[in-house]
Amino acid sequence: MLWATLWALVLGFGLSACVQVFFRKEQITRQLGRASFREMALATFLGAASSSCSYAAAAAAKTFFKKGAALTPVLAFMFASTNLVLELGCVLWLLLGWTFVLAEVVGAVILIFIMWLLVKFTMPKGLEEAARKHDDKESNGHSHGHGMTMADEPFRRKIKRRENWARMAGAFFMDAGMLWKEIAIGFLIAAILMVLVPESWWGKLFITHETGFLRLVENAVAGPLIAGASFVCSVGNLPLASLLWSSGISFGGVISFIYADLIIIPLVLAYRKYYGTKAALYITGVLFVSMVIAGIVVDWLFGAMGLIPQVRAAGAMSHAAFQWNYTTWLDLGAVILSGVLAWLHFKGGGGREI
Repeated sequence: MLWATLWALVLGFGLSACVQVFFRKEQITRQLGRASFREMALATFLGAASSSCSYAAAAAAKTFFKKGAALTPVLAFMFASTNLVLELGCVLWLLLGWTFVLAEVVGAVILIFIMWLLVKFTMPKGLEEAARKHDDKESNGHSHGHGMTMADEPFRRKIKRRENWARMAGAFFMDAGMLWKEIAIGFLIAAILMVLVPESWWGKLFITHETGFLRLVENAVAGPLIAGASFVCSVGNLPLASLLWSSGISFGGVISFIYADLIIIPLVLAYRKYYGTKAALYITGVLFVSMVIAGIVVDWLFGAMGLIPQVRAAGAMSHAAFQWNYTTWLDLGAVILSGVLAWLHFKGGGGREI
C-alpha cells in the first residue's frame, strides 16, 4: 500500500513545500486577531498550504494563539493543516475515490463554520484569555520550523534563486520527516486489523444494518471515537478509514473518522500543556461536536445528491499488490524527484540564480 501511494505522498509534500517557500504570507498574529470571515478564510488557506503533521499543526497553532490570534482562526488553521493538505487528498483519492475527496473538502467548510458558531456562542467568559496566559514550559517534541517566506522578493526572481529551491527541499524533508512514522504506523495498524480482526467484530463498534437516522448519528460519533483511540494522525489514518468503509461504517462515519486526527489522545494531552486543562477539554469538545455534525451533514447531503458509492470494495489493503503498471512509473518518477530534492537540500543553494 505504501508503494501504491508513494507518488501521491511525494507530489503532495512537494507542492506543499513549493507553496510554503514561493508564496508570501502576512503577519499571522496581526491578521488572525479576530474571528470574522476574512480571518477564517485566511487561516484556512494558510493551513491548507502548511504541513500535514498533526503535531506540527498543533504546535504552530499554539504559537499563533499565544501571540494574539483569536481561538477560532487558530482552530481553523490547525484543522486545515491536517485535513485540507494536498498529500491527504491524493492518498484519499487512491484509497477511497474522488467522492470522498469531494466530501472531505465540502465537509471541511461545513465543519469550520460549525466550529465558528460553537465557539462564538458557547465559549465561557475568560477562557480564551486564561488559555493564552497558560505557561507552556514543555515542548510536544515536534516543531513547525518552516513556513512560507516573508521576503518581498518578486516571484519571478524568487524562482531563479537556487537557495529558495534548497529551502523548498528542506521544507519537503521536514514534512516527510515529521510524518513518516505516522504513515508507517497507519498502514501497519490497518494491515494488522484487516488480518487479525474478524469483519463481524466491526459491527459491534458501529451500526451497519440499518439505514435510518440512528445509524447516521451513531456512525458519525463512532468514527471520531475509534480515531481517538487509534493514536494515528493525519495521512496515516487513511488506510484504517478504507478498512472501516469496507467493513460497513457509513459515508459520514468515514468522513468524521478522517477529521478526528486532531483529537487523538496524545494531542489532547498536548492541548492540556499548551492551554491548560479547562481550555483543552473545551477545544477537544468543540472539535468532536463539529466533526460529528459535519459527518452527519455530509452523509445527508451526498445521499440526497446520490453521490454516496453503492458498492463497497473489499478494502484497499486486501487487494494491494506490486504490479508493473502506471503506478510503478509514477513511483519511479517520485523516487527521482526525491533524489533531486535531497541533492538540493544537502548541497545548499549558495544564493546563486538558476
